[in-house]
Amino acid sequence: MALATSVTVPYAAYLRVYEPLAAFPEPERTHWARYARHDRLPGAQDELRRSLADLLPVPPVPVPVHESGDAFVAVVDGVVCVCPWRTRLRGWIALEELAERFPAPLLDAVLPPVVRRQAEADFARWLERNPDARPWIRSATWHVPVRWFVLFTDEEREYTKGEEGLLLRYRTPMVEARRRVARALKVLREALGEGPLIDGLVDVGRWLEEFHPRSLVELDYGGLVHAVPEERLEDDHSAADVAEGLAALRDGDGERAGLAYERLTERWSLVRGRQNAS
Repeated sequence: MALATSVTVPYAAYLRVYEPLAAFPEPERTHWARYARHDRLPGAQDELRRSLADLLPVPPVPVPVHESGDAFVAVVDGVVCVCPWRTRLRGWIALEELAERFPAPLLDAVLPPVVRRQAEADFARWLERNPDARPWIRSATWHVPVRWFVLFTDEEREYTKGEEGLLLRYRTPMVEARRRVARALKVLREALGEGPLIDGLVDVGRWLEEFHPRSLVELDYGGLVHAVPEERLEDDHSAADVAEGLAALRDGDGERAGLAYERLTERWSLVRGRQNAS
């Protein structure tokens, strides 16, 4: 069990799925039922600190040797739902994405080729035994992908200032998230045709289909709340802007859709600008 510390690790946002205990086979169901009864459960910052600690050894450990037994827990209408961390699986997936994002010389300097080759071989063997595996958590650094906002409405936005700091998140039932993806895809295909935005939304939709229909879907700004001035964060209604843009496209109002898109791009370009300045 991870323990909280006073150090906050930015700057990532998360899209999570919490599944009801009934979605898990035994003995995993019993494990999570017992786990959820713990008095003190780790949070997102604990998970991130643990993963960053693996990068300190020389050579670094890009993927944990053992899978995490931790999860995030939520109670929805009296039903316990869990979101397993699955840090080992997510580490393998992140390693594949790194190879696509960074040039080989830079990647070699951070993670030696021998370390990456070993991790890739381990992943291939693991996938042979677990062909249907999928992560319950997706993450993005220094921004929230526009397609994630499609799953939510502004009414589902939660912005709070508590003892543990700022929190900005959205939560919605799985059935609503899937319905909104389907509606958005219809509008985008009719208005714009095929493109990267549609491809990304299709990918999210397929991922959601992997989970129990009574799951909870959550978008958590995570460490991004520390990268955005508080007054801007309070005024951040990105899900409303996405919904406005989609409604305008459906109505054939390109000008109104453009204004909504400009609000989004301006907001998130400022956040990404802080990445380059750090």
